[in-house]
Amino acid sequence: MEGKLDLDAIHQSISESILLIRGQRVMLDVHLALLYEVETKVLNQAVKRNADRFPEDFRFRLTAEENESLRSQFVTLDAGRGHYTKYLPFVFTEQGVAMLSSVLRSERAIAVNIEIMRIFVRFRRMLASNAELALKLDSLERKYDGQFKVVFDTIKAMVTPPELSRKRPIGFSTWE
Repeated sequence: MEGKLDLDAIHQSISESILLIRGQRVMLDVHLALLYEVETKVLNQAVKRNADRFPEDFRFRLTAEENESLRSQFVTLDAGRGHYTKYLPFVFTEQGVAMLSSVLRSERAIAVNIEIMRIFVRFRRMLASNAELALKLDSLERKYDGQFKVVFDTIKAMVTPPELSRKRPIGFSTWE
């Protein structure tokens, strides 16, 4: 390894790269390639050579609609010739990322994989603790009936993720 890994920067990059697609937490091939410091093409070729290790629940290709949705959410491409990918990107689930460690064997790949696994575990723990908190709140609410309804409603509103509102976007656009 050339130098010591900047774990804080890697953690930040990993956390920002984990997306929710088709109800699963995944990472794009391009983001993984950046973290492993290899070209996306090299990463996908290594996976293709070991295709039997990557079933559909470990890695799948985005649909054109999913890809377009991601492109509109994030500024992922530079302008200019050769900056648009020819193929739809692959995404890797947590199991797929774990399997990458058996395909990419550099010291950097191993170190980055360990950090990715740690962050996926943290996400799982956060989700579990929020679910436990919601169950406890429901239990307390039933126990104390209407005495603290306002308090419980406020806490639930703070814990529950906000629903996306269907606001009219700024600027010209077609309205469905």
